[in-house]
Amino acid sequence: MLSFEPNALLERPLANLLRVLENKVLTGGCPLCERCDAECERQARKLLTPYAKAWAARLQAEGPAPLLAGLIDHTLLKPAATPAQVETLCAEAREYHFCSVCVNPRFVPLCVRLLQGSGVHIGTVVGFPLGATSTYAKVEEAGQAVRDGAREVDMVLAIGELKAGNDRIVQEEIARVAEVCHAGGAILKVIIETALLDDAEKVRACQACVDARADFVKTSTGFAQAGANIYDVVLMRYTVGNKFGVKAAGGIRTLADTLEMLVAGADRIGASAGVAILTEVNDV
Repeated sequence: MLSFEPNALLERPLANLLRVLENKVLTGGCPLCERCDAECERQARKLLTPYAKAWAARLQAEGPAPLLAGLIDHTLLKPAATPAQVETLCAEAREYHFCSVCVNPRFVPLCVRLLQGSGVHIGTVVGFPLGATSTYAKVEEAGQAVRDGAREVDMVLAIGELKAGNDRIVQEEIARVAEVCHAGGAILKVIIETALLDDAEKVRACQACVDARADFVKTSTGFAQAGANIYDVVLMRYTVGNKFGVKAAGGIRTLADTLEMLVAGADRIGASAGVAILTEVNDV
């Protein structure tokens, strides 16, 4: 049976992170250490244990179901999503008290109407899923979403510009979208699409987000070849520090997946399986 004790929360994330770090040693190390001394378990425990202890305390104090529900962005971003499916999403968000719904921009007004007075935030996406639209388009799309009632915006970073080394362009674009979001009372989460980046690029992407005054870095769109994994979340948290948000998204389908991402350093979860995750909580 799943336990919410610190050592139990640490067990799976530690094993999974160690497998990655030990492979990194063979290829020259990783950015989690100033120099690679192959002491992977010591470093992994150092990075994960504080979060395991903190989340264990919160789970005990606040209760697993309400705490986890308040961390989940209940998500429906499929291109064929219908208004009826969005209505179901909103009904589930009301029932389970999720932090937010995350939908495509055309459905923001519908969600605003359906979730009025619920306490559930309305989230949407910008430049999704490729990140390759112009800065002007991203700014306009974010502005319209905020005017429609979105209070959380998940924008895809200009991935090609980052990979080309054009960090200033990337940072300036994030800053412009952040300014529009903040002026309208919304927060900005920047999707860096970790599956398409090497470690150095992930670090640079996170630094650009912090310098541009976004609010969160986010792992994935869910449309690339891979989603969130423990190593990427640990690296993102290590890079941005503890005063910046980290959202794990993409492939998070179970309670164990969710807890692993939290112990890795995430403080928000994007998932289309939120109801299934909370059903697992109630079965523990």
